[in-house]
Formats: sequence, structure tokens, C-alpha cells
Amino acid sequence: MSPAFGKCYDPNGTRWGIPTYPWKYAPDGYATRRQLRAQGLRPGGQPVAAQVMRRSRHRAGGVQVAYLYRIDRAKPVRPMTSRKWGALALAMLARRTCPACQRDARYVIPTQLGTCVPCAYPHD
Repeated sequence: MSPAFGKCYDPNGTRWGIPTYPWKYAPDGYATRRQLRAQGLRPGGQPVAAQVMRRSRHRAGGVQVAYLYRIDRAKPVRPMTSRKWGALALAMLARRTCPACQRDARYVIPTQLGTCVPCAYPHD
């Protein structure tokens, strides 16, 4: 067993507080938020049941963690209502509207510019 594998393997939760498994070695019955969403589920208020961990040179602590939830306790995703669709459409319209010229740019205004490209670079 490699040292990295042993450091990340704690099925009882004595070292990290919750059961910890190496990356891609989680037992069946657990899923991340993205995996739940792909199945049409959501955590539904349940606490984190376990975690998977791997070494990472890009993270401050040297490890990357993904939290796992129990699939049997997950709830179905709430359906979008017509009011939610309308609110989402208005929010996207606000992101596309240039504050300088008040026109719909037909793309999301870059936050670095703050305005549409023709307003940000009028001489180009």
C-alpha cells in the first residue's frame, strides 16, 4: 500500500472525523453533488456522509477533497416553475444588457470591461 493511499484510507473516521477513502475508491451507495445531480437527485439537507481524498500540488493543504452523500437518503430535484424560469430569464437579460448604452449585447458582458465591447473600445 502506498503512503498516499494509506493516508487517505480511513473508513472508520478516526483520523479525519468522517469516513475517508482514496480517490475513486469510495464504496457503492455514496455520490458527490454532481453525481447526484446527474441522477436527478439532491442531498436534501442530509449531512456529509464520507469524503474522498487525493494528493494535489495545486491545493494549499496538499490534498483535494470531495464530499460524499448517501444516495438512499437523497431527494429528487425540485422542478423548475414558470416563475423560476421567468426570474432566470430576467437575470440573464440583466447580465447581457450594457450599462452604458442600455442595449442587449446578445452575450454576457465581461466583468473585466463592465460594458459591451463596442462601448469599451469605441475607436477600434
